[in-house]
Amino acid sequence: MNLNKAQFALNPLQYMATDDGWLDPTLNPPLAERLQYIASVGFTAIQSDVPADQTTEEYGAALAAAGLQPGPGYVNLKWSDDPEVRQEQLGQAQDLAEKNVALGTPLLFLSMGMERDALRVQHPARGYGSTPEHLAHVRDYLKEAAESITAAGGVAALHPHVGTWVETAEETRYVLDSIDENVLGFGPDIGHLAWAGADPAQIMAEYAERIAGVHIKDLDAGIARTSRESKWTYRQTVQEGIWKELGTGDLDYAPILSTLPEDFNGWIVIEVDRGTTSTPEESIDMSAEWLKANTQSARL
Repeated sequence: MNLNKAQFALNPLQYMATDDGWLDPTLNPPLAERLQYIASVGFTAIQSDVPADQTTEEYGAALAAAGLQPGPGYVNLKWSDDPEVRQEQLGQAQDLAEKNVALGTPLLFLSMGMERDALRVQHPARGYGSTPEHLAHVRDYLKEAAESITAAGGVAALHPHVGTWVETAEETRYVLDSIDENVLGFGPDIGHLAWAGADPAQIMAEYAERIAGVHIKDLDAGIARTSRESKWTYRQTVQEGIWKELGTGDLDYAPILSTLPEDFNGWIVIEVDRGTTSTPEESIDMSAEWLKANTQSARL
């Protein structure tokens, strides 16, 4: 397929990966150091994440100084039954949208949030604990968040994610089918869909015209299957090595990405949640090498 119009960005999660299968932002090197390295290996954009101690303008200037463009943003919508917490979360979603709009990249991947000891973090990738009533409440919450993002001039794209209240193909379809496409687009993560037992190509083909962006990663399909069958926790599965650098796992990208419209000009964000290399930099190097090899040879 032809992805000449697509925009590629890196989300450098490798820096934050912990030994217990989670992510810790305090492990990140200084921003300027991160940006300089990511640009030096050939990436031209990074998933936007304005630091708490910087203004949007300062962050944009830091990206420009490194020769990087701002990519899409990401919203972790914390689940809560407390109306005050929900309003706070909706306000944060709108604030993130305003920042991304100011940066010139209005797309935000919208995902239900994750916490270390949450129910589905303990019982991941199987749609654990869902009921029709609860899923309807989740849908309503996501709809409110998408409306807040849209009101700020942003573009919200549903991002199913293992360990959250929208992780399976069935849950994904329910949310997308019951929220107006003008309010909520689709931002699939092919790795998380595959971990949850879905066929990424199939569900992406169903909603191809609604896809605003994609997260692309690789995984060990055997570990994904065993994690579901043996009922491993999220962190245990990560520790067992489910995530792989691009091209070293079991996902075949060509049929998956061929479901995108021929003129797709949205974002494709490369992620390795926990690298298999000795350093984060080596993992980022492999991501850059994969991207160059596949886009230059038109293998995608």
